[in-house]
Amino acid sequence: MITETNQACDLVIFGTKGDLARRKLLPALYKLEKSQKIHPDTRIIGAGRADWNTEDYIKVVKKAIKNFLNEKVDQNIWKKLSARLNFFNIDVFKDLYFLELKKILNAKKNIFIYYCAVPPNTFNAIFKGLGKVNLNSLPSRIIIEKPLGVSLETSKKINKQISKYFLESQIFRIDHYLGKESILNLLALRFSNSFFFHSWNNKIIDHIQITVSEEVGIENRWNYFDQMGQTRDMVQNHLLQILTIVSMDQPKNITPEDIRQEKLKILRSLKKIDLNEINVKTARGQYTSGIINGKTVPAYTEENGANKDSKTETFISIRVDIDNDRWFGVPFYLRTGKRLASKYSEIVIVFKKMSKNLFQKFNENLSPNKLIIRLEPNEGIKIEFLNKVPGLNKEYELKSDKMECKYPNNTKNFVDAYERLLFESMRGIQSLFVCRDEVEEAWKWIDPIINAWKKTTTSTVQLYKSGTWGPKNSDSLIMRDGRFWETFN
Repeated sequence: MITETNQACDLVIFGTKGDLARRKLLPALYKLEKSQKIHPDTRIIGAGRADWNTEDYIKVVKKAIKNFLNEKVDQNIWKKLSARLNFFNIDVFKDLYFLELKKILNAKKNIFIYYCAVPPNTFNAIFKGLGKVNLNSLPSRIIIEKPLGVSLETSKKINKQISKYFLESQIFRIDHYLGKESILNLLALRFSNSFFFHSWNNKIIDHIQITVSEEVGIENRWNYFDQMGQTRDMVQNHLLQILTIVSMDQPKNITPEDIRQEKLKILRSLKKIDLNEINVKTARGQYTSGIINGKTVPAYTEENGANKDSKTETFISIRVDIDNDRWFGVPFYLRTGKRLASKYSEIVIVFKKMSKNLFQKFNENLSPNKLIIRLEPNEGIKIEFLNKVPGLNKEYELKSDKMECKYPNNTKNFVDAYERLLFESMRGIQSLFVCRDEVEEAWKWIDPIINAWKKTTTSTVQLYKSGTWGPKNSDSLIMRDGRFWETFN
């Protein structure tokens, strides 16, 4: 077992030259330095194929932090962080380099943490290289990024490879959505407030919507994205993870094991979507050219390196049904896409309407109450409810009002997702990381959907204009049930 501790670590970032490291990991480490959460003796070792020395690497890190940090760099903090930095030129396919890495790591008695910010096709070389020189023994840890395969079969292959060299307690599978403050607050919201706890079921809730909308396109990742598509890239991990936390039963305790067990129960309760339902419960789209923030953007098939005949989906919406007592009859509508009208992520809980409209004479239809949980931007919670319009009129006119609780993201307590996840990995706490069973159960549900699309000629990828809310068949999917997508506001 990994002992929860805040000991000194040697954090080795494989792929330190890459986009993920520069945009996310290095700024997150700066913020951890700022908040004094990094042990004084912790070292940060960038590992990659480059003819750099440590001085060169320090310059690269400083530039990345300046470009991607959302605040001015404090020179005192940078001085402390830069003193931790080292660079190691490595070819992960050659064992000799791992022997040299071992010499560097053994110079101090720190806990080893390996962050694989690299393509999955290099995972096994890293696992094997570390194992051959005995850099994989407890209490070392390894952090791996998605995608964990493109199917259940390939996912099992990756998990089998890593399990040869690392125990499950050493493996930290990242889904950065699980590090978001608003996702973590879902546990508190649901399980510490009686008025939510007792209404979180099919007797009170009509349906739930989960939207992750992106303005960006594929950002020069054509080869990767065209193999994956939006369903594998976003739904299999991010959206299903959000769904499990929204819908799971109360765990026995707030421990990694108990939380994961409840999430697994949900994944195993997802009703499979078969060939007969594929056109009713799913809708796919691909963006064409359009205007985003006043600028003309190209179609998916006009991106750099594109295959003009590609049918890969850049948008997906799915109706999900959970086959258990709590959620029987309550649909969950998931949607996510690229080049949409706005960048935002939120969960909308739509409560059932009143069975009797006491105010029908003046208000023919009562709008439903809603709980809106905003993940980004401006993380927070909003409740929509009905109130009487003040005045001396005899009419009992009602209006929809809102109560909002915004997270003060300008305070010192607000933490970025990668900042939190890096800190939790240093402490050895796995609560916010995904276990092997979760990954594989998610693929068991996703694979039949993808296979059904391949088998039918009636399920097509509809085109949608960049800067809109996706294809028309997505609207049809939810309107078929007498409901509508909630609009961003």
